[in-house]
Amino acid sequence: MTDWIVQLIEGGGYWAIALLMCLENVFPPIPSEVIMTLGGIEAGQGQLNFWGVIASGTIGSVAGNYFWLMVGRRIGLSGMQHFVARWGRWLTLNTDDVDRLNRFFHRHGSATIFFARMLPNVRTLISLPAGLFEMPRWKFLVWTAAGTSVWNIAIGGIGYQLGSRIEEIDAITGPLSVAIIAVIVIVYVWRWLGWKSGSGNG
Repeated sequence: MTDWIVQLIEGGGYWAIALLMCLENVFPPIPSEVIMTLGGIEAGQGQLNFWGVIASGTIGSVAGNYFWLMVGRRIGLSGMQHFVARWGRWLTLNTDDVDRLNRFFHRHGSATIFFARMLPNVRTLISLPAGLFEMPRWKFLVWTAAGTSVWNIAIGGIGYQLGSRIEEIDAITGPLSVAIIAVIVIVYVWRWLGWKSGSGNG
């Protein structure tokens, strides 16, 4: 995967980085760690401007996340409640949980979006509930851009400093992604085993 990403970035520059980061958020198997690291490498070698890499990566990421925000808004809170009432066990959610999450997002949505953008695998998923709970678009865009910028600067900076030593980058980001996925799976299994229907599920 790395080879064709390198070729795209070398051929398309900032536009390629923006496109790849947009696709990474729509199709998560394309890792932003690799995209931004390679962009940082190109900047470190003088082929691109570092801040241009960060800006293009952030713009692409915001665009991809906005797609999932709009999917969530299209489903809507009522649609989510109806779905949970029928399939809640598989989501490990009941209608009471949905109400609590709705209140939480209205109180702490900005901070949640900001910090979630720095967590592998979570940073894309968080956009869907932001849409479901109708987070204001301007607030979503501001905090998504802020959190994504911090993440991109960190990852792009690693590439800028390490140069072409991509194996050292994989050694850092690979275990972190695996650990976060493992935690998500463990929490899901724990919630699934202890799931109880809420008041709205009868």
